Amino acid sequence: MENKDINEESINNQEENNIQNEAVSEENVTAKPSAEELLAEEKDRYIRLYAEFENYKKRTAKEKMEFFQYANQDLMISMLGILDDFERALKEIAKNGNASDLQGIELIYQKFKNRLTEKGLKAMEVNAGDTFNVDYHEAITQIPAPSEDLKGKIVDVIETGYTLNDKVIRFAKVVTGN
Repeated sequence: MENKDINEESINNQEENNIQNEAVSEENVTAKPSAEELLAEEKDRYIRLYAEFENYKKRTAKEKMEFFQYANQDLMISMLGILDDFERALKEIAKNGNASDLQGIELIYQKFKNRLTEKGLKAMEVNAGDTFNVDYHEAITQIPAPSEDLKGKIVDVIETGYTLNDKVIRFAKVVTGN
């Protein structure tokens, strides 16, 4: 009888172990993702990577366009001094110079100015009486306003301002009334 009890006890222990092993293996089976879940996860990762790469391409293309657009900015800024000298020379020749000399200098000036305009340079339109705007103007000095309507406005333009592709590269230097 003792042997029978030991055999039954051993069979019961084995059955309990089998039940526990089945429970553990069921947990292991449910812990592993299915093939569809793995596929969906990899597809999601691929789509995100693809979108990130597309955004990178767009960003670098935009940066490249901006670089080319403003690559000649330093050259344009250095040419503004020559443009100013041309304008001063034209004024002096117009006062006391020969008409044919004036015409020749004016022809060269217009050609030079047109080339700069083709590359995106634009002169700012600033006139006396315009409202002072710190985004486009630089106040050199303030003087008493000649009339009440010029208080806080531009009285005189000392130096022309320029933009390169809608970006200010030189502020217009102005005198304001107070």
